[in-house]
Amino acid sequence: MPATVTAIDTEDAREARLPDGLLGPPAEAASGTAAGGTGAALPGEPLDHVGDWGRAATPAGAFHLLPVRIERDLPRVARWMNDPAVAAFWELSGPEEVTAAHLRRHLAGDGRCVPCLGVLEGTPMSYWEIYRADLDPLARCYPARPHDTGVHLLLGGAADRGRGLGPVLLRAVADLVLARRPRCSRVVAEPDIRNTPSVAAFLTAGFRFSAEIVLPAKRAALMIRDRAPRDPS
Repeated sequence: MPATVTAIDTEDAREARLPDGLLGPPAEAASGTAAGGTGAALPGEPLDHVGDWGRAATPAGAFHLLPVRIERDLPRVARWMNDPAVAAFWELSGPEEVTAAHLRRHLAGDGRCVPCLGVLEGTPMSYWEIYRADLDPLARCYPARPHDTGVHLLLGGAADRGRGLGPVLLRAVADLVLARRPRCSRVVAEPDIRNTPSVAAFLTAGFRFSAEIVLPAKRAALMIRDRAPRDPS
């Protein structure tokens, strides 16, 4: 199915720029997550060393992103992916090797997508993918700007869901992206349109709904966090 866009913000349409050199490879059909780590090598460090971004103070405590190491983190991430509430959207349930293959694809790439654990007060409790949206197949589906940075989020344990952590951490990570990546003017995300708690969390975290887009594996809400976050009220 070709990617399509409906009802895109006029604000974004006015600034539509899709430089050919920044378009990613064709989207992968198997997963609801963005394809990354493919295509030509990139100069420098595409995401400005995520592992060195440091800690963010949040109402829930100190938080930081820790790049994934398969030998250390695979059992934990695979366990999270096999939670039925997670599997419905990530589509990475099954043996550990399913998750391992997904992680290896990113880790063996050119750095345009970095899988991370989210560590809150010293405890790994979430999984993140920080990626260059302008170098991703997603860029074919919206008016991408150079250095747009995308995020995927999974709250690992059921005990961490439903208590307001999602918006808190999304806001913290968006703040980190914009603070540590001065060339990036906005953070984007594309949660499944059916995942209303996720869409609501992005809105509460200062993102705005820009468009409904059709990706190979899902219909998604394109969410954008500008440098000056909008009041969710």
